[in-house]
Amino acid sequence: MQEKGLGTFAVFMTAISTILGAILFLRFGFAVAHVGLLWTMAIIVLGHLVTIPTALAVAEIATNQKVEGGGAYYMISRSFGLSIGGAIGIALFLSQAISVAFYIIAFTVSTRDLLAWLEASHGIVVAPWQVNYGFMTLLTILMLTKGAQVGVKALYGVVAVLVVALLSFFFGHGEPQAELDILRTIDAQFVTSDGRTIERYSFIEVFTFIFPAFTGIAAGLGLSGDLKEPARAIPRGTLWATVTGIVVYIIVAVKFWVSANPEQLASDQLYMEQIAIWPPLIPMGLAAAAVSSALGSVIIAPRTLQALAVDRIFPKAIGHRLKRGRKSDNEPVIASIVTCVIGFIFVSLGDINAVAEIISMFFMVTYGAICLVSLFEHFAASPSYRPTFRSHWLLSLVGAVTCFYLMFLMNFSYALGSLVIMVAIYSGLARRGERGMVALFRGMLFQLSRQLQLILQRRDTAELDRKDWRPMVLGVSKDTFRRPGAFDMVRWLAHRQGFGTYVHLIEGRLDARTFRSSVRAKQGLADLGRAVKSRVSVSTIVSPSYTSAIAQSVQLPGISGQGNNAILLEYIDEQPQSAEELVTNYDLLRGSNLDLCLLRSSFRGFGERRTIHIWITPEDSANANLMILMAYVLQGHPDWRESHIQVFSIYRDGDRAKREQALRELIQAGRIPVSEQNIEMVEEMPGDLKEALIDERSKFADLTFIGFNDAEIRREGVKLFEAHHGIGNILFVDAHEEVALA
Repeated sequence: MQEKGLGTFAVFMTAISTILGAILFLRFGFAVAHVGLLWTMAIIVLGHLVTIPTALAVAEIATNQKVEGGGAYYMISRSFGLSIGGAIGIALFLSQAISVAFYIIAFTVSTRDLLAWLEASHGIVVAPWQVNYGFMTLLTILMLTKGAQVGVKALYGVVAVLVVALLSFFFGHGEPQAELDILRTIDAQFVTSDGRTIERYSFIEVFTFIFPAFTGIAAGLGLSGDLKEPARAIPRGTLWATVTGIVVYIIVAVKFWVSANPEQLASDQLYMEQIAIWPPLIPMGLAAAAVSSALGSVIIAPRTLQALAVDRIFPKAIGHRLKRGRKSDNEPVIASIVTCVIGFIFVSLGDINAVAEIISMFFMVTYGAICLVSLFEHFAASPSYRPTFRSHWLLSLVGAVTCFYLMFLMNFSYALGSLVIMVAIYSGLARRGERGMVALFRGMLFQLSRQLQLILQRRDTAELDRKDWRPMVLGVSKDTFRRPGAFDMVRWLAHRQGFGTYVHLIEGRLDARTFRSSVRAKQGLADLGRAVKSRVSVSTIVSPSYTSAIAQSVQLPGISGQGNNAILLEYIDEQPQSAEELVTNYDLLRGSNLDLCLLRSSFRGFGERRTIHIWITPEDSANANLMILMAYVLQGHPDWRESHIQVFSIYRDGDRAKREQALRELIQAGRIPVSEQNIEMVEEMPGDLKEALIDERSKFADLTFIGFNDAEIRREGVKLFEAHHGIGNILFVDAHEEVALA
């Protein structure tokens, strides 16, 4: 196998031969005539808003990874994954293959004087289509017999002719213009001296026809498989070619402006002949430009197709043939044949503007994707992304936005069609996996989450937390897999308006056995969460006692970037151990400044999740706001969407009117969806038991909120939670501080 020997100069020559290609000869004078010098400069600037960010992104991506055959396709697929990379790669290959036809049609224009001479002097009539097919045939033979090495060598001679032709143009005089107006154009309808009517094109139409001139930036990428040091040659060669192209474009546009009037430039697409020192050099230069660009395209297109086949993008039978290279030098012979067949098909169109539009669409998609890769890599900030050359994310953003915006501005139907085709190809390839893209987007989400958490942690939210309370709930239970009540309550409260962290406790000392148990338990929690579409962060903790577990858990940072503001424990009424633990560790929990919630689960569970009762007593009015707000948040979960909230307020000694008015105003000011008929005032007569009043009215409720406080805990202990009988699940709530509803 032949050693890879091409370097930076080969990349530069391949790119510059396309940048200073046929469009420079055929369409820059055309642009000055139709939109004026100022807007021609705007076209150059706009084109480079696409190409410069792409060039920098290419340099960055190329210096971060081993670049093999396939050029731009290889870079995109290794960053985005094979599915989306394959879709873009196929579009890129088609644009490269169609470009061959584009440059052959341009070459035929350069032969017009020769064809006219043959007809006038010798009576030999040669039609343009015959030149198209003849040149396409010669190019096919060259590629199938000699390959890329000879093609690159031929570029040196071709570019030399191109440079001489441009120098002849630059040093020519033309007709110096007395009126140098940078906005001057032809009329909306212009009749030439030979009777042809020319309609003035709009800015975006002219940009569409000229844009293929800017696509030379990607030409050098296709040599990646033939380069000795791709990470060095690609960025250097591409950037040098881009800068050279900008300078030449500006000089050519100004030269046209000072040497001819718009009418002259519009009448003859090759008016450059009339300005040059020696006119025959211009068609020779155009021919050289067309040949060099066609060579560049016919060299890189088969390599893109070969790289697609190597990645198994195509069905096995087709891919096996396309990826095969010649034994002596790995030249992609079959891929070259496919490229040339496509070239023959589009040569048949014969319309250079129509072909230019198609090329522009596919190249815009490719360049936009390259800029997106660079942009996403910047935001993902993966330690594995270590390019030796760095661009700026803002440039990549400008390049990507400009590409996709211009696509639809240039031709909405073509742009939409291009994207539809790419989506269709992507859908067919999606089964092959998305590891690259998933990793990239996971990195971006990680960075976004990281930044948001840092912002939240730096804010002083102590006051805001109580005025704009949202659930940051920490759930702790050792009985998760026997009864998931606590897990369910955490995920319901944290569904839409807060964050939840659920910790499964494994009692014991941390060793190999308990660590394995914790790993299995965490996987079980993850499976449980997926089954119920939970949005809760799950974890496990191994601790020798409930007290130490609570002490460790309350110090865990919340996943929101803020600390947790509520802790939820659970016990079953027949097994009050957790209630006893809450009483035992009450001072520890109160010291953590958390709202305390104790879920007493019953055999009835949460029933049909339709009825929520809230009990407010004179002793625990400080808990009222938190209980009402938690019930409202609970209704935001789909499982509780059909529920209704009923509020009971216990009063004594004839203070009903005062307490009822205060409660109604509170609910109204807080905009809590509790109807008037669902507010009930309950009088506590001397001798009545508060617990009996609650049990009687809430025996059929699916969930009952009851408040408790420091004095009750210290006076009654665990009996406080065991006093209720015959009702379903109860959530006991003790607010650290009163929250505001309004």
